[in-house]
Amino acid sequence: MCDFPAVVELNVGGVHYATSLDTLKSEDGSLLQELFRGTTLDVPRDSQGRFFIDRDGSLFRFVLDYLREPSKFKMPTEFRERELLRKEAEYFRLNGLVEAATKAPGCIIIGYRGSFQFGRDGLADVKFRKITRLLVHGRVAICREVFGDTLNESRDPDHGGPDRYTARFFLKHVFIEQAFDMLQENGFRCIGSCGSGTAGSVTENLKPGVDSEENRWNHYNEFVFVRD
Repeated sequence: MCDFPAVVELNVGGVHYATSLDTLKSEDGSLLQELFRGTTLDVPRDSQGRFFIDRDGSLFRFVLDYLREPSKFKMPTEFRERELLRKEAEYFRLNGLVEAATKAPGCIIIGYRGSFQFGRDGLADVKFRKITRLLVHGRVAICREVFGDTLNESRDPDHGGPDRYTARFFLKHVFIEQAFDMLQENGFRCIGSCGSGTAGSVTENLKPGVDSEENRWNHYNEFVFVRD
């Protein structure tokens, strides 16, 4: 029979916490569930009567954040103790937190290529369309992790392992906002961007068959995302 109070006061490595018993027992198979589903005699106490756990106290707050809402837990940006947190998660047997802490840092570049095409007679209101493509550059394993089945690898068949890099993937959709959302959800942030080509006035040295008005509206933008 469990005789722990509904609100549990903890001393984790010298750092004090208070949380609900339900939170501590929320993940099936975890060490915390095992410790706090028995009796109070199973867990040592400090001099103030708080239940004592001899682990990293500063990192335990991430353990509690994860246990409160596992599906919404996100690693903080620029977090430099990812490996230490992973070890804490393994100790407490919290598989979801282990996975979150294991996500590798890296860089992904999204290229946005657009072409506003006109008919040969230049009648934009009759013969006008926009063609776009979202290109993906980065390490193959990270690109697959972020974009999943929206990633089109047909232009770069897998001739190596997931740790290789590529500049030839593109997305199956053309919604740049969707790509940005997926990157943000996976812990990436944008650190830079550049663009070129839009409204250019150069008409010399065009490729055969390329209309000068059409060429004027070609553009390409790149956005650099990183995950620490």
